[in-house]
Amino acid sequence: MHKISSTVHFAKRRLSMTRDHDSHWSPNTDVYLCESGLVVKVELAGMQRENLELTVEGNNLRISGHRPDGCRSTAQCKFQVMEIDYGPFETVVEVPDDCDVTRGKAVYQNGFLRVDIPYASSNPGGSVSND
Repeated sequence: MHKISSTVHFAKRRLSMTRDHDSHWSPNTDVYLCESGLVVKVELAGMQRENLELTVEGNNLRISGHRPDGCRSTAQCKFQVMEIDYGPFETVVEVPDDCDVTRGKAVYQNGFLRVDIPYASSNPGGSVSND
C-alpha cells in the first residue's frame, strides 16, 4: 500500500450518508483524463490539510478524513436548514492501469483537493510528491 500525504472507465464508490449516525459521507468529486494523466478533484471546504488522508490500495485511490462541526456536537443549535455534511468522509476512485499512482501529486488549496496522477512511462518507480 502506498500513502500520499496531503498536499475511459472509472468506478467511483459512494458510501451511505446519514445525519443521525457517525457514518461516512462522500464529497463531490470530479475525475477526468487530460494530456498528462488522471486528475481527481474533490470539493472539501472547511477542511484542514492535516485532516486529509490519501491511500492507494491496488488501483484504488482512497480519499478520507474528518470535517469537524462545532455546533451539532453541542446540541445547542436549532437548525433551520441543514445541508452541509460533517464528520468522517470517504470516497474511492479506481485509477486506470495506464496511470502511475506512485508518481501522484496532491495539493489542497481553497477548499479543493486536487490529485494529479501521470500516465505510466517507460521509466517506472517514481516517488510520491507532497505539496
